[in-house]
Amino acid sequence: MGAVKSKRMPRAVREQQMLDAAVRTFGQRGYMAASMDEIAELAGVSKPLVYLYLNSKEDLFTACIRREAKALTVAVRAGVDPALPADRQLWDGLRAFFTHTARHPDAWSVLHLQARTHGEPFAAEVASMREEIVAFVTGLIVVAARAAHRDPDLAEREVAGLAEALVGAAESLAAWANVTPGVSARQAAATLMNFAWAGLGNLMDGQPWSPPEPVHEAIG
Repeated sequence: MGAVKSKRMPRAVREQQMLDAAVRTFGQRGYMAASMDEIAELAGVSKPLVYLYLNSKEDLFTACIRREAKALTVAVRAGVDPALPADRQLWDGLRAFFTHTARHPDAWSVLHLQARTHGEPFAAEVASMREEIVAFVTGLIVVAARAAHRDPDLAEREVAGLAEALVGAAESLAAWANVTPGVSARQAAATLMNFAWAGLGNLMDGQPWSPPEPVHEAIG
């Protein structure tokens, strides 16, 4: 009876079931320790069927990265209403990011920890996702900066570094929040928003912080 049910299940549904099992296994066990036997058992299918659908452990891992990267970027974009003020857009984007990573900790482990440490092909997949998110955040910040400076031609490169730093901070904070009891997605988002918006506010008001002048010591 089990074999009959397997045949009747649409391929796309069965494949997603395998990917669900793989994300959970890779996220909790790590890429190297995870086995195709474990993944097949968790998915409720035979190991040959996993290979038939997804070819190899490497291809399965790549498919997991691509699916979860797309889900994260879609969630962040969907969380932002471009008609709202700049601070609200950034807040909503951060909240969408932390909500998604909190709800899918195994997926975040795959993207943030596993994919980056097991070879260039995997790392490149995550880098592509990260570039998309950085570009999106850059867009959010540059709109606010242009409005504050009344300069519609302010170049994106002026705030690109801020977006890069903000995304890096969000990634680290999400990893910390997922293993720290009592830290909600909203709290994580508020922590980063308070940290980032104060600095952004000063910058957009024309009050950037400047490093002290270097002290040149005499050489004896």
